[in-house]
Amino acid sequence: QVQLLESGGGLVQAGGSLRLSCAASGSFFSIKGMGWYWQAPGKQRELVAAISTGGSTNYGDSVKGRFTISRDNAKNTVYLQMNSLKPEDTAVYYCNAQVVTFLKREYDYWGQGTQVTVSS
Repeated sequence: QVQLLESGGGLVQAGGSLRLSCAASGSFFSIKGMGWYWQAPGKQRELVAAISTGGSTNYGDSVKGRFTISRDNAKNTVYLQMNSLKPEDTAVYYCNAQVVTFLKREYDYWGQGTQVTVSS
């Protein structure tokens, strides 16, 4: 079993910063891509940022220049540094990881979600 444990969400004023962390634990061969998605009430889950094993990154248009995704492969952990936060960034943020099992099968895993609320 693989678990993704998220931390770092909370309440912040507009213009402030938060840092999310997501650590993968369990028994697996490796982790390929990792990323963060957000879901606001009544909306679909959307990509915030993703990062490959080699460090290539991809960002949603609305967060480019404000958010930075990074990862520590040795710790199986992905981070999301969020700066210049806006009220429209308010959502539940979910961590995602593409996990490779010892049988070399790939599965998508999701964290439980962490609430980020930005007040105006």
